[in-house]
Formats: sequence, structure tokens, C-alpha cells
Amino acid sequence: MILRKTAGLAPKGHSDNPPKLYSYPKYWAECFGTAQFLPMSKAEMDELGWDSCDIILVTADAYVDHPSFGMAVVGRLLEAQGFRVGIISQPRWDSADPFKALGKPNLFFGVTGGNMDSLINRYTADLRIRSDDAYTPHGKAGKRPDRSVIVYSQRCREAYYDTPIVIGGIEASLRRIAQYDYWSDKVRRSILIDSNANILLFGNAERALAELAHQMAKGVAIEELWDLRGSAIVKKNEAENWTEIDSTRIDWPAKIDKIPNPYDFHNKKNIEESPKSEEAILQDEDITAVKIIPLPLQRKADFDPNLSYIRLPSYNKVVNDPALYAHASRVLHQEANPYNGKVLVQKHGQQDIWVNPPPIPLETDEMDWVFDLPFQRKPHPDYGNARIPAYDMIKTSVNIMRGCFGGCTFCSITEHEGRIIQSRSEDSIIKEIEKIRDHVPGFSGTISDLGGPTANMYKLNCNSPAIQKTCKRLSCVYPNICKHLNTDHSPTTKLYRKARAVPGVKRVAVASGLRYDLALKDPEYIEELVTHHVGGYLKIAPEHSEQKTLSKMMKPSISSYDEFKVLFDRFSKKAGKEQYLIPYFIAAHPGCDAEEMLNLSLWLKDHDFKPDQVQTFYPSPMALATAMYYSEKNPLEKVRYKSEMLSVCKDIDQRRLQKAFLRYHDEKNWPILRKALTNLGRHDLIGNGKHHLIPPDMTPVKRSGNNKQRANRRHKH
Repeated sequence: MILRKTAGLAPKGHSDNPPKLYSYPKYWAECFGTAQFLPMSKAEMDELGWDSCDIILVTADAYVDHPSFGMAVVGRLLEAQGFRVGIISQPRWDSADPFKALGKPNLFFGVTGGNMDSLINRYTADLRIRSDDAYTPHGKAGKRPDRSVIVYSQRCREAYYDTPIVIGGIEASLRRIAQYDYWSDKVRRSILIDSNANILLFGNAERALAELAHQMAKGVAIEELWDLRGSAIVKKNEAENWTEIDSTRIDWPAKIDKIPNPYDFHNKKNIEESPKSEEAILQDEDITAVKIIPLPLQRKADFDPNLSYIRLPSYNKVVNDPALYAHASRVLHQEANPYNGKVLVQKHGQQDIWVNPPPIPLETDEMDWVFDLPFQRKPHPDYGNARIPAYDMIKTSVNIMRGCFGGCTFCSITEHEGRIIQSRSEDSIIKEIEKIRDHVPGFSGTISDLGGPTANMYKLNCNSPAIQKTCKRLSCVYPNICKHLNTDHSPTTKLYRKARAVPGVKRVAVASGLRYDLALKDPEYIEELVTHHVGGYLKIAPEHSEQKTLSKMMKPSISSYDEFKVLFDRFSKKAGKEQYLIPYFIAAHPGCDAEEMLNLSLWLKDHDFKPDQVQTFYPSPMALATAMYYSEKNPLEKVRYKSEMLSVCKDIDQRRLQKAFLRYHDEKNWPILRKALTNLGRHDLIGNGKHHLIPPDMTPVKRSGNNKQRANRRHKH
């Protein structure tokens, strides 16, 4: 840790008590009123009486004015602040002309890849090109470029080179630092560098967006807004009066026998150069010379925690050292709590990527305000009667909360939305159901989902605000459910009952993923769910049967699934319903080898499951499991060079083999499974008995040679 003389106040943008979203004085353009749809053309701007847009949003999705579509939320939020907001949706990217369609924005371009990462949207886990795109009219593929945020930002820069560019959404959010890129099989730089954007807003960015827009409207240069929570910028100059903490002092990744010199002093201006002598540093008036203090003693160090940042290993280092990459990923996830997370800094060449702490979660009244914005709840009229599959899926669904404290290592929800649950009020949710009933064309009386990232984390948070502000756990439910976590599902049960009672609503389905280990804490909730909100099948995701693999996923033991199934079956029978659980599993997850998949396959057969839809692990940027995949180290533990190497399945044939184990019942997979079972020494599982996994090869053996050759052989004998 490098400590320097500190002075002044903590950065204004890092406040734990930000202004309410609805409390800002509105920008002067509020006089134009609310647009029925945010304009996508000059003609629409003319109808609204606009001569220009203050902010133009560029998105890789079709524009659907619905609170489940990120660009609609951002657009309506900024409109509610008084700004004129235009949208450029799925533009051609072969020239800058489409990016000039609405003219030059007065404040900035906002660029997003849409609700889904553009690469995950286009490619399967086996890197095959998908044939459709759910966020495009008619589901047509090819309407967005790979790495949409980078491409769109570059075209915006070509169109109006001096206009600030703000990037956000999940594609940018998961690439805020150097990250492993599965599609090119290499570590890429922060997306801020490649996009040439001015600032990146990560997570649900309402707070940062409102502050950024109002400050820029006052004439503040975007470079001066470097301290906004939930933002990342390229910082060319070192922060004055800040304390730098080397990340390796927090989670030392070097060899166990390598002990750092505790009296090693460094000049703040030459951190990567040869250190000055101790005497020279002590004579430097700008620096307070102190020890580099390992983690156990840091609490006793004399420095201002509000003016400190953690320096991650540089881009050049993580590119060349997978162990350091895993270490950087571990530290980033440890600093994800908005109430105690520190600024993270990572050098890219001669520039620093400065990542501020995550945004303070929205309060319930702010969530209600956002969801009550004047959404039309349907696609822009320009699309006519074109079907947009993603809209069809969510047009009668209601998002009741944000965030997830599950912390599954393969999932990006936590990295994007955070671990702290942000819930809407009952009244706000019921009001939205009534809007769906009254305004969604063709509403049949069914609410297709009442959920969010998970079905059953509504209003569940830490019982102790003080503990929550100091907690560093990666998950509130793994390896066990935290004793400080509120697990009372009664607010959700009460909400379900109120939703069913809305006049005109015949059925309320719950289609979001269920955290069944959490549901076990409240059997009354399970009974309510099973009795009224399951339509024959309930999809849940145990992901695997074997503890070794589950520990790398941060998922509960398969015994939790067994316990849940007992209650599910009991309450289904009590309700007089024949209902089934549909479990989901992942193949080729880091830490899982062929033997683990074989055991899972046997578990499936024993439970008479024949999965139809199965998934192969997809290494999304910034996920902890992706760090495992790339580095073959386990970032859930302190990363050392001598750490045990994980079993990681990267070969495409091996990935397909693991997937084949999930579909052991598909005869197309039997040839490769026979070979694998033989290699594993489990030929005993090949046969026609009940205890066998797959049947033997009954293909007739073909004789070699043709008829003439066989006749010649007979003649010779």
C-alpha cells in the first residue's frame, strides 16, 4: 500500500446520500411536454416543435417504449428531467450518416448495445451464429454489429467528433476493465479505450445519468465529472491527495515463499520506476513516507479511506499472467458493495481506467417513480405490425424488483445490477397490472410473469444496515444463507394475492427463476406459488448434482433441490394438481470434468429426467466463472501461482461431450458417450439393462471390400 499525504473532502460524487431522482430542478426544455414516443426522425421532432435534441440515445435494439427495455427507461428518465431525448435504433453502421439523422445533440450521445450483449445475442456457446434476434422486428438477425457499443461509438465520433459520448448498458458494464473475451479468446482492453467514449456508466445508471445530464447542462465539462458513482473514465493524470493501495497487498497472488519488504517506499510520481532512497523520500514535502502494510495491519494505518483507491494489475500484466487476471477479478468482486467498495484503477499503457464505486441503490419511492414514467408499453409506430419476439415475451410481465444476492459465478446479474435488492411498492406493481389490463392490445387476463432477476427476492435484504455497509460476502446465500438475511417471503405472498384479486386478471404466472434454497425458509410461500402460480411446470436451476462443481458455481447442494421437490409434490397434490419440476443444468462449467458429468448423467437417469433444452457454459465478460475458465484458477479463494489448477473444458469436442452427457437419452450422442465411458473405465454402463446408461452398439459390422473382391478371395482358396 502506498500512502500519501491526504487533504480535503471525499469526492462529491461518492456520497452515500445522493439526491432523489425526482428532486432535480427540471431543465428548461420541459416546456415542450411529454412525447407520446421519443422521436426517431426529424419529422417527429418537427411535430414536437423541437429544433434539436439535447441527448440522443443510440441502441442496438428495436425501440419498444416499455420499462423492460433499457433505452426506454433511460429515455423517459431523461425526459422527466426536462431534456429532449431522441432515439436512433439499430442504425446501419457502414457510415456515419445514419448517426446524423436527428442532428447534433446539444449535450451528448448515449450509446448502448441493448438489453443483451451483442456477441451473446449473435453467437451460441459453441460460437455458432444464431438465426434470429429477439430484439429486432420479425426476429431478423444481422441488424446489429458485433461489439455494438464500440462500433456505434466510433460512428458517433465520426458524425460529430466533438460531441461527448456516454456508453452504458450490460455490454459496456461488463467490459469496464480489462476482460477475457471468449469470442476472440484473448483479454481485451477496457471498452472505454476501444470505443473512444468519454465516460462509461455501469449497472442501472439512473442516478449517474440524472447527475451527469444536469451538470453538463450547467456547462460542466464531462472530464470534470470523474467522481460519479457507477461510472468509469479514462484518467490521464493521477488523483492528487489520494492513497493508492496495491491490490496485491489485499490479496497477494505471488508465491507463498515470496515475502514483500515492509519498508519499501515509493515516489507517487514514479510508482513503476525505481524507488527513491528512504532518506530522499523523507525529504519530499509532498509525500508522507510510510510502510507498505499487509492487509491484517491496514486498519491501523493512518490514511483517509474516502480518499483511497485500489490499483489492479495493469492490462499488460493480466494479458500475460492468467493468475493476475484471476486475482484482479477477485478484487473487483470484493469491491462490489456500494457502501464500502473502493475506487479501482487499472493502467492501460500510459492511461488509467478509473472505476468509481457502484451506485447507491434506488429507494422504493424512486423505483416507483421510474416505473410510473409515461411508457406507451408498446413498440414505436414505425414498426407497424412487425412482431418483436422480446416484446411479445414481456408485454404482460411486471418487474417487481432489481438485483440479486445469489452471486452465481456464471451469471452477470450481480455484476450489472448489484447484490442489494431494490423493490417496488405493492401499489406501484398493482397500478402497472391495471395499466396492462387497460392498455395492452389483446390482453387475455394473464400476467405472464411477476418477478425480475429472481422470483423470490422481493423485499429481502439485510436485517442490519450497519452490517450491510461493511459486508464483503460475494453471496448472501452461499455457502449458507446468512443469518442476517431477511428470508420472510410474506410480502411476496401478499403481493401474489393482491395481484390475483385485480379485476380482469384471471391468472398470474411466475416465470422468473426461483431460488429454491431460499424458498425453503418459507413453506407458506411455496404452497402459495404451487397452488396458484404454476401452470403445470415450474422451471428451476440446480445446475449440477456434484458438489465439486456446485462449489465453483456458488450454488447450493443438490439436497436442497430434493427438499424443495418434496414440498412441491406435497402442495401440488394438496391443490389437486398434476405438476412437474423442470430442472436446468449446465455442461462444461469450470471445475467440471467428464467424470462429474457422468455422475450428473446417472443422477438424471435415476430421477427419470430426459432434458430437452440444455446449456453449455458461456464465458460472459467479467463473471467469476469466466475468470476460472481463462486462468484455470479459482478466484473464490486467494489466488496463488501454486494454487491447484481447475479442470477447464475448452476444447470444442470436449464441450460437446459434456453436453452429450446431459442428453444421454438422445441416440445421436450414443457413439461419443460409448467412447467416453470406455475411456473412463465405465464400460459397465453400456448395455440394455435398467442400470445401464446407454445401449451397446448394435450396428451390423460391414465386411471389407466389394463383392468382386470377395469373389476373388474365394477363388484363390
